[in-house]
Amino acid sequence: MRLLVTGGAGFIGSHVVKILLDKDHAVTVFDNLTRGHQDQIDDRASFVKGDLSDQEVLEKTLKNHDAVIHLASFIEVGESVKKPVEFAENNILGTVKLLEAMRRTGVKKIIFSSSACVYGTPSKTPITEESPMGIQTNPYGITKISMEQFCMLYSRLYDFDVTILRYFNPYGPGELHNPETHAIPNFIKAALRKNPMPLFWKGKQIRDFIYIDDLSEAHTLPLNLTGLHIYNVGTESGVKVLDVVKKIFKLLGYEVSLDDKGERKGDVPKLVASSEKIKKQLGWNAKVNLEEGLKKTIEFYRNHLSSN
Repeated sequence: MRLLVTGGAGFIGSHVVKILLDKDHAVTVFDNLTRGHQDQIDDRASFVKGDLSDQEVLEKTLKNHDAVIHLASFIEVGESVKKPVEFAENNILGTVKLLEAMRRTGVKKIIFSSSACVYGTPSKTPITEESPMGIQTNPYGITKISMEQFCMLYSRLYDFDVTILRYFNPYGPGELHNPETHAIPNFIKAALRKNPMPLFWKGKQIRDFIYIDDLSEAHTLPLNLTGLHIYNVGTESGVKVLDVVKKIFKLLGYEVSLDDKGERKGDVPKLVASSEKIKKQLGWNAKVNLEEGLKKTIEFYRNHLSSN
């Protein structure tokens, strides 16, 4: 298939692009590079520097493509609390413009990168796809719900084939956000530099950490689906953040001090996936356990920091 990947120069996008290319798909990356990195794009992919706000460029780029994998969005929860208007404009309006460009060019299949945050603060775990949308604690979550709803609307109104993938907590090599707000890269970089490790909520939160290769693989499986589908993508294993810190210390063979950052607005105490649906329907499974994934991630940052 000929696929357009929005946000394909980002952390998740660049990994998805590589896996798609390895499976012999033709890939065009569409990214404005404000948060992505062009040197992370696989050389086998075509690249168009463009913004979701530019519908004319979108329509021109979309011609002759079979489907879109939509990963272009602002993702930092804390930043969304500070900049709700920017998040709404980029995430929600950008998605609507993309869907309109798809409709006008006859590209009617989309795989959308959503998030477990749409569940808000869940009343129970593991979370299934039938769990209710919870009360949102940050603007990022609201934008993801809105983006999902627009994708569903285009499925109903215009017969789009829509697959929504609700990620839990991705991590792995190649995560180079600036600023970086995700726990694992910040933990590893601090430890490698022998700096105090930043820790919110004293590490009591429980998260479902999924390795980037496993998450990326999930994007290749729904390409032939028709209709509307929603899947959680997680390991089904909840880990206390403080235990992740301890695993990193064990793998490094030393410890650093902890920098107690207190509470952080927008966080929820526990997120753990039920991924039974994607396992049964698409045959997907998380293959990389946390220790193996942390080893690979530590090695990436060790090499990255030594070369910068």
